[in-house]
Amino acid sequence: MALWGSRYPDPCRKIMSAWNISIGILLLSILTISGSCRSQAQRYLCSDGFGTFTSQFSTGVTVTVGPTRNGGFASHSCDASLRWGSLVLPVATAAYRVDIDVMGADLGLGVPVVAFQIQNTDTDKLMVYRIYTLKKPPKLVSTITGGDSYDARDRFLEGRNEIWTDDATAVDGFEGLPLSSFDFLPTVALRFEKHQLTDVSSEFQPYFDRQIAQVKAQLGARSLKEFKNTDGKLSTIPPQLLAELHEILRTKIAILEIVWAYLYSGREQEAWNALAEMWPPADVSRIRAAIENARAHGILRQAQEDSKPAVALPWKHHAMIFNMEAERKEIIVNAAPQTINGESDGSMTPYMDDKGEGIPASGAIPPKAIFIGIPHRSDEQLVRPETEVHLSLIVDAAGKVQSAELADKADRVPGADADIRASATWNFIPAFSAGQPVACRIRLVALLQQ
Repeated sequence: MALWGSRYPDPCRKIMSAWNISIGILLLSILTISGSCRSQAQRYLCSDGFGTFTSQFSTGVTVTVGPTRNGGFASHSCDASLRWGSLVLPVATAAYRVDIDVMGADLGLGVPVVAFQIQNTDTDKLMVYRIYTLKKPPKLVSTITGGDSYDARDRFLEGRNEIWTDDATAVDGFEGLPLSSFDFLPTVALRFEKHQLTDVSSEFQPYFDRQIAQVKAQLGARSLKEFKNTDGKLSTIPPQLLAELHEILRTKIAILEIVWAYLYSGREQEAWNALAEMWPPADVSRIRAAIENARAHGILRQAQEDSKPAVALPWKHHAMIFNMEAERKEIIVNAAPQTINGESDGSMTPYMDDKGEGIPASGAIPPKAIFIGIPHRSDEQLVRPETEVHLSLIVDAAGKVQSAELADKADRVPGADADIRASATWNFIPAFSAGQPVACRIRLVALLQQ
């Protein structure tokens, strides 16, 4: 569990005695200086007024993200809009950050959509997710709030997209813990079914099981025993356990992550059994009520429960993937890093063939890049003035990279593994066949220049 962050409520707000105040200060110190961030920093198309994107979809609607303009000058904020003909639909105005999660995908609403992630101010902890249709005239069809990020994916490569997010709003400040204390916030998978936003997390129990196994692997019998000898709230710590305070807090966080993983994947009884097994007995009723109350006021208030039984579907499905590696021109990425605030952020400027050349005879349309970021390389990694990395990517029907590998494993160059890892954040307008977004395999060439 990561225990680092600057966003936290005051853990001493209800502590009265001098002894308890000292415990609160110790806990605050642990939360402030220990561990690492829960997740890597996300890149945005526009952040603090830097970054632009514009693209016209096949319906004639143009999507634009870029700096707020004030008298012709760019401001330290971001706008987003949809344009068709002479008409403009504002999406975000003077926001701190704006990103496009999907463009052209069908999220279950029967029409191509564009979904924006918006952080209105630099102090906001959570993102707003707004989904607009891309048919003329475009319109807002759904707004989701309560997660700290959103990621629509076709995990089974079958053309059914889920919106993966978390219940950050429910657990922020829970038991005095900041969001950054957790490796795993409660994960939520949402899907539009019959035009209703539905919680389908229970279909992905193997995903949650991996989370549970990862957290349990970090727990030891001794740390569990020591935590069970506390009051659960950690408002008072026996003197003999003060030296173990850091590990006790890590254990408490791990137990909460395990309970949430069971609970949010549709296994309520397993969640409460795990809680009873690992939590201080005298505090089980209190913490269970607190968990239930937090969940009831979280992101799932906006979604209906899945009507299907809470059992995992088979993990392996029949995927349909269009092979476009040899049927289209390769995407070329100029690896000269862009500059933001005078510092290289390692992001790339993608360019593609927009003239229709290389489109397969079948009529399938290849994907188009929204964001591709190649990690910045040191001089030692750039062993030649110009280096190419050939990658084979599977891009799903939401435009997200599901897998990446070297197209020619014999042509491994310094930094290639970093490119493969970075591909998890790349974003495309998906490929289309017969007017429908589809999964495909493409070839990408990263041209690395000093």
